[in-house]
Amino acid sequence: MSHGICPYWLGYVLRNPLRRLWHNPDEILLPFVDPGMTVLDIGSAMGFFAVPLAGMVGPQGKVVCVDVQEKMLQSLQKRATKAHVSERIITRVCMPASLSLNDFNNMIDFAIAFAVVHEVPDARSLFEDIYRLLRPGGRCLIAEPKGHVSEQEFRHTLAMAEQANLRPTGGPKIIHCHTAVLKKGIEGKA
Repeated sequence: MSHGICPYWLGYVLRNPLRRLWHNPDEILLPFVDPGMTVLDIGSAMGFFAVPLAGMVGPQGKVVCVDVQEKMLQSLQKRATKAHVSERIITRVCMPASLSLNDFNNMIDFAIAFAVVHEVPDARSLFEDIYRLLRPGGRCLIAEPKGHVSEQEFRHTLAMAEQANLRPTGGPKIIHCHTAVLKKGIEGKA
């Protein structure tokens, strides 16, 4: 299902303030994020969601941002500094087949993968990484663009998440997106 990695130049389009009209980070994420949380932004790019998340988690929280493109993360760091939230953001370059975050196992309260799953070469491995990183009961919001991912492909994505013991629990309505909130199950239990 991999459709290739978003080119660096498109990061500028994705962080455009007009995007807030249809993908408002506050409306999408505030129901899931509390002050003090540790949040994971998978494929964070230039920080469209990461910078607002840093405000939501407050001074005691952290936002761990991973992307395969270092230039995206460098731009994110500049934006975080300008927004005075850089001390809350941890950036890491990951590999296409691994989030490379073993030092965060069982520490993530909430994760977001917005328009990312269709770009990874092995979605099942991604979901296994997410499962390992989430705290018991932790949740992950996935949103996939309808223009890139068919309903059938999204159902297949959810089936792979379930194989990794991440249970779909519905999801918010996000314009032009298939969505689901995945909750970390307990090994051997639904």
